[in-house]
Amino acid sequence: MTDKGFQVGIIGGGIGGLALAQGLKKAGISVALYERDRTPTDRLQGYRVHISPKGSVALHDCLPSDLFGVFAATCSVRNEGFRFLSEKMEELLSINDRGAASAIARHWSASRITLRQVLLSGLDGIVQFDRNFTHYEETADGTIVLHFADGSAAACDVLVGADGGNSHVRHQFLPHAQRVDTGAVGIAAKVMLTDENRRRLPPRVLEGTGLVMSPGRRSMFIGLHEFAADAPDVPGVDGATAPAGRCGDALFDNTTSYVFWAYGCVRRDLERGRPLEELAPPDLQRLVLDRIRNWHPDYSVLVCASDPTTFNVVSFKTSMPVAPWPTRRITLIGDAIHSMTPYRGIGANIALRDAALLCANLKDAALGACEIEPAINDYERQMREYGFAAVRASLQAMQQSVGDKGIGFRLRKLFFRAINTTPPLKRLVFANLGEEP
Repeated sequence: MTDKGFQVGIIGGGIGGLALAQGLKKAGISVALYERDRTPTDRLQGYRVHISPKGSVALHDCLPSDLFGVFAATCSVRNEGFRFLSEKMEELLSINDRGAASAIARHWSASRITLRQVLLSGLDGIVQFDRNFTHYEETADGTIVLHFADGSAAACDVLVGADGGNSHVRHQFLPHAQRVDTGAVGIAAKVMLTDENRRRLPPRVLEGTGLVMSPGRRSMFIGLHEFAADAPDVPGVDGATAPAGRCGDALFDNTTSYVFWAYGCVRRDLERGRPLEELAPPDLQRLVLDRIRNWHPDYSVLVCASDPTTFNVVSFKTSMPVAPWPTRRITLIGDAIHSMTPYRGIGANIALRDAALLCANLKDAALGACEIEPAINDYERQMREYGFAAVRASLQAMQQSVGDKGIGFRLRKLFFRAINTTPPLKRLVFANLGEEP
């Protein structure tokens, strides 16, 4: 049992913040998490998320074993590798080894909604909803006072900002840390796998996860999420079974299997006088269909089958590297410090790695192996190295997918074909999919 001599306050209830709260609770360290949403289902938490082997190990470290078992049981059961496809439906590269089903360090396809429910489970009295953080105050005795929009306050000894790319904690703690718009944008939607849609969709799009790479600064990610027929219910906050989603609302449905797709390109190539965010779902659908009219027709079938309530527009932003800062009892994890594009599928995995590392270091401090400040300093040193390396890698992957034309695309096709004929290279590429460099 650890020494509960200090209280950790976490701002933000996303994947990283909740994983950290789970890990600290598991370690016996006093923790409170403050989330601005009024309820667990106030807003969309995203669609599917790829959990890499390193992300899976970090999640396992943070969760009690029974909850990790629930996580594993609610992941996609059909995820036959990763493919790179051309816009003509040519298979450029296909890698099928997903690892042993019983392994912890393996690739998973998780529903973000379900993963958040898993991470919320058992945190009764720890997670406080409807707490909109505004700023903190450091007092003379070392206590950190947290202030909220409703005029309330709370106190902690260690403050962790896990409040996403627009982090209020970061804005106050590291006001010089920048997050910039890359100029790229994604239009995404879900195709619910009803019996009708299973008959309607081409078999190729039901084969797993892949990235379509097209000349002309365009790409499309396609991800299958197939729930197991016997997937367990996820316990909710305060012991209740988590809701399956809003009745009749496919956007929040996390019981029906689906195919998720996201069309990515440079915003200025897509936008015509009106922000994409102001367009209605039918307009977004027509816009994508127009942009892929010269692609293989199976891609248009996928877009046409999309549930209109699930269309979403996302601007791709990225953090800028930050030089080391003086260590205090305030720190940041996940997108709050190293926000990245989605093009390597590593953001959630890096946040999980942050949570596991910071939790382990704070546990050492609680046990008396070190002081709190050195524990945080060691975490920040490592996090800056792997976190901003991941930011660079994801930005480079985005630029390769939507940032060049013509000859670069033809060279990539030749490169993929060379890899495809060399099994050791295929295994190496797949081993590093979704991993930080």
